[in-house]
Amino acid sequence: MVSTTVNNALAAYNNAAQQISGKPIEQEEPKTGPSFGEVLQSFGDQALATGRQDEKQTLAATTGKADMSEVVMAVSNAELTVDAVTAVRDKVVAAYQEVLRMPI
Repeated sequence: MVSTTVNNALAAYNNAAQQISGKPIEQEEPKTGPSFGEVLQSFGDQALATGRQDEKQTLAATTGKADMSEVVMAVSNAELTVDAVTAVRDKVVAAYQEVLRMPI
């Protein structure tokens, strides 16, 4: 809806500029990036991959086949990933609650 209004305004401006100068103003194509869902999917995939790698390091440590510094790094990465996932979850829940509070 907003993009339609903006596009209509740009078209009207372009039309007016063309009538005044005789030359149309070139419009740039809107730049699109990944959608919100794609960003969340990517974030979730990366979090799962980090968790799997950390799990492998922990299992290797229990069998004595891993260096302790690698295990510590894996545990630290897992902790950071869990903190990030929790922060994103909290923001999504807060946004959802805010939408629910909006009057209809």
